[in-house]
Amino acid sequence: MASAAEAVARLCDPVAEVSAHWLVEPDGTAHALVPEARRAWHAGAGRWGDATDVNSRSVGIELQNRGDHPFAAPQMAALERLLGGVMGRWGIPPERVIGHSDMAPERKSDPGPRFDWRRLARAGLSVWPGRGEEGALRAGLVAFGYDSGLSDEWLLRAFRLRFRPWAEGPEGEEDRRLACDLGRRWPVDRGAPPA
Repeated sequence: MASAAEAVARLCDPVAEVSAHWLVEPDGTAHALVPEARRAWHAGAGRWGDATDVNSRSVGIELQNRGDHPFAAPQMAALERLLGGVMGRWGIPPERVIGHSDMAPERKSDPGPRFDWRRLARAGLSVWPGRGEEGALRAGLVAFGYDSGLSDEWLLRAFRLRFRPWAEGPEGEEDRRLACDLGRRWPVDRGAPPA
């Protein structure tokens, strides 16, 4: 894992063509890198609902973590404080808090399988599905916000990385129930103007 100084240097280097509004270290130190009102280059090519320019419509928070080991308690606590503030300042509802792996699953896998999305949902900072009625996995996930242009395999992979990282094999009833609940309760484009 790169040090915080190396991560800040990369995120502030114009040659790297990558940036974020915030970087949170494992010890909970949060670095403001780009003013939230300005565009950062954290998302890249991808899509969430009708938004194809996610960089222009989001606040990017990077967590110093490889994604394959647990996130430190101080880091998660700092993220919760930071995320609560960002959501309040910009009127972001919990269902609009997504990871890079949600909007660009063919390119990105962060924050990874060890990230505690359920903890964020319990704090009102994200959402977590219940066991709704079974329906079509694709329809539920696309309604929630995943890119309709993704193959069924990539949709299932992206969904499971966030909501069921332990699950393997072909889609099952539990995948379909959870996906349909997400799409039913939190449809991404309910009246929002397209990007």
